[in-house]
Amino acid sequence: AILCLVSSGKSLKLLQEQWRTYTNECIQSFISTPPAAGPVCNRTFDQYVCWPDGSPGTTVNVSCPWYLPWYRKVHQGLVYRVCGADSRWAHGKNTSECEQDDPGQQYGQILSKFRVMYTVGYSLSLAALTLALAILITLRKLHCMRNNIHMNLFGSFILRAVSILVKDALLDQMSSAHFQGEFIYAGNVSGCRVAMVMMQYSVMANNYWLLVEGLYLHSLLVITVFSERNYFYIYLCIGWGAPLIFVLPWMTVKYLYENEECWERNINMGYWWIIRSPILFAYLINFIIFIRIIKILMSKLKAHQMRYTDYKFRLAKSTLTLIPLLGIHAILFTFVIDESVPKESLLRLIRLFYDLLFSSFQGLLVAILYCFVNKEVQNEMLKKWKRWKLGKDIEEEYRHTHSQTPHAKSGSMVPALTHECPETPELAAMASAESQHLVTGLQNGVSQNRGRVRLQLTSEPQEGASNCSSLTEDICLEERPVNSECSAVVTETNV
Repeated sequence: AILCLVSSGKSLKLLQEQWRTYTNECIQSFISTPPAAGPVCNRTFDQYVCWPDGSPGTTVNVSCPWYLPWYRKVHQGLVYRVCGADSRWAHGKNTSECEQDDPGQQYGQILSKFRVMYTVGYSLSLAALTLALAILITLRKLHCMRNNIHMNLFGSFILRAVSILVKDALLDQMSSAHFQGEFIYAGNVSGCRVAMVMMQYSVMANNYWLLVEGLYLHSLLVITVFSERNYFYIYLCIGWGAPLIFVLPWMTVKYLYENEECWERNINMGYWWIIRSPILFAYLINFIIFIRIIKILMSKLKAHQMRYTDYKFRLAKSTLTLIPLLGIHAILFTFVIDESVPKESLLRLIRLFYDLLFSSFQGLLVAILYCFVNKEVQNEMLKKWKRWKLGKDIEEEYRHTHSQTPHAKSGSMVPALTHECPETPELAAMASAESQHLVTGLQNGVSQNRGRVRLQLTSEPQEGASNCSSLTEDICLEERPVNSECSAVVTETNV
């Protein structure tokens, strides 16, 4: 708990050294003091304070440990612990007199609460994004340029969440071992540094995939015809390749000049700009694209007021939907940097809370807006469910009919199938031709595994088919060439 109250690296190192000195003094006092006669609660060190032998049935008190950073303010305080009648120490202790309500301690407690908040956010985002990515991968009919970019964005969010959670766990493990004076293996330090490098890479890759989303939307506006395949390769290089250009030099500088502990502290803030500057650049570019898109949306919607009477509502909805997709929230505190804000100031806490809150829950919002409530995805999931249900119904009908008329001809059961499936009346017309073909195949032994019947009731999308998203619906109001991504517009808002 004390580690959470110490913010700077220097203070933490000093605290660790003083704690080890206090521990050695405690052990020496145990060795030099003869044991008490009779039943007692044995002398012990509980990693916080040194307890002498205690008489059963009493409350033992000792002075606050002198290694506490705020010891001068609590030097007259005491720590209390109960020695039970069975000569065993009680589990808890009363340290209220050794707790100082100073700004540094309050700041550490606030940071601890912030960590709980963003851990919950990243955990929820990780679960939602994993499910959303699995859905988009499974629905092959939705594999278009837009959703391919979405899938890579989801992957970058997942990598970011995993790397941050792993980094926190390793830092906790190392800090605890270091604080308690345990030996830290070189492999543990290397593993922690690898986790830190992966975190920096994943954060930058995530921001650059947000930039790719903005560039893709911008290309729909300004480029009439473009090769999706060539552009997608460029987007892959920007999203996954560009971060390496900055992370590798940062890793080299840290190894040569700041090769301390887990590389979690920025001693020379100039080195930190190797990571910070490209992220700020991505923020600014996306913000410019965001403003441009909003202006175009406004002009298009005003020009089509007869078609969209609720254009103000649609504009507001499109704006709010774009904010998490492009990471526009990050622009608010872009120029509030650590060097310009006093440590432990209110503005710094507000900026930290804002960044951690939106960064951790951003993945959850993106998964909800662009997968779970997207009607393209919902409709495709419904189709898959109906196909699976129809296949089960046809197989069940085949088993039922085959058991009653084992020597019936292959075509004799089709009329009965269409009339004896009341649970799927909406699929009766579509099922008649498909079911006859399937049942004939089943009776002739074509299907070897009846439990894995698969129906292809709809054709695959053809080359050049439109897959306009709800997000670009308003952007695609003006006519575009037939082979363009925006050649047709969905008639219903998906988000």
